[in-house]
Order: sequence, then C-alpha cells, then structure tokens
Amino acid sequence: MIGSLSCIVIDCPDPRKLAPFYEELLGLARVEDGEDWVTLGDIGQPPRVALQQTANFMRPDWQTSTVPQQMHLDILVENLDVAQSAVLGLGASLLEGSDKPIGYRVYADPAGHPFCLVTREGLS
Repeated sequence: MIGSLSCIVIDCPDPRKLAPFYEELLGLARVEDGEDWVTLGDIGQPPRVALQQTANFMRPDWQTSTVPQQMHLDILVENLDVAQSAVLGLGASLLEGSDKPIGYRVYADPAGHPFCLVTREGLS
C-alpha cells in the first residue's frame, strides 16, 4: 500500500450552499467552514469530503459527456426508493435514463455532480 484515502475534494460554485446536501447524504459533520472551502467528516478521522469553490465550474453532463463527470460517488443504501425520496428532498435530481438498471440509480447533487445510490445487488 502506498497510502490511504484522506479526502475527496469536490469542486463547486458555492461550498457553503452545497455542504448541507453532503452532510445529510453521508452523515458527516462540518469540521472546517470557510467561504471557499468546507470540509466534512470527523475531526482527525479520514476520509473526509471537502467542497472547494471553483470560479469557472461547469456542471457535468452525465449523458453526453460534453462536460465530463470527472468523478462520482457510489453511496450504498438498503432501499433505493426510500433513499431516492430522501436525496430528492435534499435537492438532488434523478438523471434521465438512470432509473432502468436494477441495483443502482444515478443522480446529480444540487451543483450537478453525478452520484449513484447502489444496493448490494447493484455491486455485483
């Protein structure tokens, strides 16, 4: 092993605006709160998720890759329908064409970053 995951950094136009979405989605607390950088996690316990302000942020286009998604998170859930209701309530959107596969669905966070909700059967 060369190292261990310390932090996932997500570019976005407004870290403070996007932070509540990931706090609720991942059950993380805000451990650093700046205007252009917000860190979520447990103090001293990696991995963390950081949101970084990017002046020229371009919303990813999941279907055409005109603007590539660059990265995405897979979030393991017990029930897709229950989890979908929760993330939609937080401001996520279901991406067109992603509701067909069994075991996972693809969404965009409020800033447009794709992420997947997956169940155990979707991992195989």
